[in-house]
Amino acid sequence: MQQTATAKGLPGLDRVPPIALVLSGVTSIQFGAAIAATLFDDLGPSGVSALRLGFAAIILMALFRPRVRGRAPRDLRLVLLFGLVLGTMNLTFYEALDRIPLGVAVTIEFAGPLGVAVFGSRRRLDLMWAALAAIGIVLLGNPFGAGLDTVGLILILTAAACWAAYILIAQRATSVFTGSEGVALASVVAALVPLGPGIAQAGTDLLEPKWLALGACVALMSSAIPYSLETESLRRLPTHVFGVLMSIEPAVAALAGFLILGQSLDAREIVAIGLVVVASVGSSRSATVAAEA
Repeated sequence: MQQTATAKGLPGLDRVPPIALVLSGVTSIQFGAAIAATLFDDLGPSGVSALRLGFAAIILMALFRPRVRGRAPRDLRLVLLFGLVLGTMNLTFYEALDRIPLGVAVTIEFAGPLGVAVFGSRRRLDLMWAALAAIGIVLLGNPFGAGLDTVGLILILTAAACWAAYILIAQRATSVFTGSEGVALASVVAALVPLGPGIAQAGTDLLEPKWLALGACVALMSSAIPYSLETESLRRLPTHVFGVLMSIEPAVAALAGFLILGQSLDAREIVAIGLVVVASVGSSRSATVAAEA
């Protein structure tokens, strides 16, 4: 029988070490973002977002073939909210990336999952990690010097808030939908979010074969590949190990920005990114200790 994608992930991934899966997923999504940024001059960030999310929806629907008929109205409302958050997160991230460096953008965006991790915690250690991350983000904003583009900063903070909401909604979706059905359905809604702005920015260029091909590559690198790799790795890794490995995303983003976009970082920005990475690692390990206590 031919193997297909299942709730357990794509065929063949079970033979790859889980740590390698996480690191490959992180590398794929950040270098995918860097490649996407190279298309902004031709299609605009909204146009690239429209292509990425459009192709991601097609790929995820084909892979996971979610059932739509017979769903309860409340489940469909959850999918609608899930998709709106996912689409807004991607659109605001790309619009921010057009204004601020990739490594800086990803680092600030990490405020979203870090906020979820420490929200409601009364443990002093968790509050310390939150404070450390906040210091790093303030350093990146550089309020006492030539700070970041104001619109870019607002956009990436919006993306961070959407990431936090995405995590909470995704947790709910896993109890309602089987495997990856929820995110596949949500991806269809998400693809509609940047469609209007994307057409306004890129127009008929969105239909040119070369841009369609590059958009499909970005969708594979930034959505389909990392999602499949992370889903499989989560089956075989403790949550805290997965969290620690994912914490290197800002550093990988900075490397991708340097290699592909020529974006160098000064000492202040490197220290700030390091603080957020350390805070993310500490938060992941602290959460596990609390859960085991």
